[in-house]
Amino acid sequence: MVGTKPGCELVGKSRATLYRRRAPAPPPAGPRRLPRPHPAGLSVAECVEVLAVLRSPRFVDKSPAQVWATLLDEGRYLCSISTMYRLLRREGEVRERRAQARHPAKVKPELIADGPSQVWSWDVTKLKGPDRGVYYDLFVMLDIYSCKAVHHMVAVTETAELAESFIQDAFAANGGILPHTVHADRGTSTTSENVATLLAGLSITRSHSRPRVSNDNPYSEAQFKTLKYCPAFPGTFGSIADARRFCAQFFRYYNTEHRQAGIGLHTPASVHDGTATEIRAHRAQTLDSAYAAHPGRFHRRPTPPRLPKAAWINKPSPQTGIAELQQAA
Repeated sequence: MVGTKPGCELVGKSRATLYRRRAPAPPPAGPRRLPRPHPAGLSVAECVEVLAVLRSPRFVDKSPAQVWATLLDEGRYLCSISTMYRLLRREGEVRERRAQARHPAKVKPELIADGPSQVWSWDVTKLKGPDRGVYYDLFVMLDIYSCKAVHHMVAVTETAELAESFIQDAFAANGGILPHTVHADRGTSTTSENVATLLAGLSITRSHSRPRVSNDNPYSEAQFKTLKYCPAFPGTFGSIADARRFCAQFFRYYNTEHRQAGIGLHTPASVHDGTATEIRAHRAQTLDSAYAAHPGRFHRRPTPPRLPKAAWINKPSPQTGIAELQQAA
């Protein structure tokens, strides 16, 4: 006769499994207890109010984070961003509408900005015209710290002369304040002699993406995605006048109304002109009032999102300082 221990070792089973099968745990007595709602949670009426706001024509195409920030700027607090997502998820109204792409992390070029008007990024994208093979070129200059579209231009073609004129107009649109670095990809106009001569004459450092590495120009690429996945984007334009009219409206909205998570849910214009600090203080007062009214609804005292300390293209190594990057060619 074989004992329990050698028998279990012989068949490769643990003794705990044998004992558990010999004496299974009894089922729990009584009905299963249902989860109880948190006493500080939103009431049914408040949930209905939040969903009504999220589904309203004003906010139906905006993310919960932008709705939260917009209402907060107006002195109104309904609930947290996560609660908005939870309510939408419960109703099956949270989904990703855009195709996502992942690219491996790259290390060069390395650019960093800790304030506006330091590093600009620009690129050109195509807008479909009324007929097959007809496209318009959209030039956009971005400040990578504030994410503001400093200047844009819609043209019938892309040339070195237009690129030079576009950059000069961008400097003028920024009140004559020049960045220390202008970054772009390696397109024919961005690497043209006209642009190189203009920037060299103004002592502005040129920076270019590596060949076939679109992630070296992430700010411009992300901004173009925001433009073309905008619910109001028509897809095709009947004329260049239509394209210019739409872009003027879009970039006015993008700079002055579109709250971005990367800049503390502020608008690019407020970060660029420095008023974001005052707006954040106003948000803090609104949150303090909400906390004083219902402290049980918060795990801790709420604070508005912080402004970024710096923005970068391919985050520099800790050994590389901002001054070195500003002086690098």
